[in-house]
Amino acid sequence: MSRTSRMAGAVLAVVALTGALGACGGESLEERGRGGTGASSAGGGEKKTLVVGSAGFTEANVLAELYAQVLTDAGYRTSIKTVENRELYEPSLEKGEIDVVPEYAATLAEFLNAKVNGPKAVEEKPVASSDVTATVTALEKLAGPRGLKVLAAGEAVDQNAFAVSREFAEKNKLRTLSDLGASKLKVTIAAGDECEIRPFCAPGLKKTYGIDVAGIDPKGVGTPQAKQAVKDGIDQLVLTTTTDATLDSFGLVLLEDDKKLQNADNVLPVVNAEDAGSPEIAQALGKITKALTTEDLVELNRKVDAERAKPADVAKAYLESKGLIGK
Repeated sequence: MSRTSRMAGAVLAVVALTGALGACGGESLEERGRGGTGASSAGGGEKKTLVVGSAGFTEANVLAELYAQVLTDAGYRTSIKTVENRELYEPSLEKGEIDVVPEYAATLAEFLNAKVNGPKAVEEKPVASSDVTATVTALEKLAGPRGLKVLAAGEAVDQNAFAVSREFAEKNKLRTLSDLGASKLKVTIAAGDECEIRPFCAPGLKKTYGIDVAGIDPKGVGTPQAKQAVKDGIDQLVLTTTTDATLDSFGLVLLEDDKKLQNADNVLPVVNAEDAGSPEIAQALGKITKALTTEDLVELNRKVDAERAKPADVAKAYLESKGLIGK
């Protein structure tokens, strides 16, 4: 599953209880043991094995490797379990069958909002916003009663974003979505069908930025076809994500969401409170959260997708370069 497919599920079908890590159907289990050090805990016993969840697309695989390797360095034995559907892996996290999952604040908050309060709550009483602190607070309130502990969010964010061709941006002096609105240019958006009605997409662009949306070209969210259409000038704007590692190869650039139309989908670890809620685990995972930036995620994704590097190798090199694990 591609990252853009994951985001399509997150933003276009959340009412149906799909989300940032759950745009694909079915369950795909792939467990890989990882030799930890077997280091003793403070009480003298061996540290437990921790299962890290992954949703199977590039970014999820990289994040799972980052988490697993930093936990291994902290003395735990780890394995990675791939479950491509949030409806399956979130209950497993609650039960302790999975101990740790890399998550996205706003999308998980609305997933749990729908699960707890019904599907209509996502649109009628949303809990996520562009304010990451408020979004994480709302997420904590929903997650806590389900036995989940939400750790601190970092700077890295994978959320919806809009890109134009570099030529179009330079010609019209565009850097932000506000610039595009002020230009009064008519644009066609390469996106999913739902862009026409979803508040983060065409309606939001019109209301928040005054952008003149002439129509939607239903080529999908961040698909190669959608990006090619913008590169060729058929469309002017494409809906993608902030960690899309292929934009440069299409000659595209993101326009800054300067009025914060999009929700705060900052990356953060979510753990089973009973099995993985210790301060030591939080401290280990917190090292990644503090170091990781959106630009880092783009580069890590690019190495896997474009250079065909293995997520485990990419994660190891990154952690070593930041001094987060020993060489």
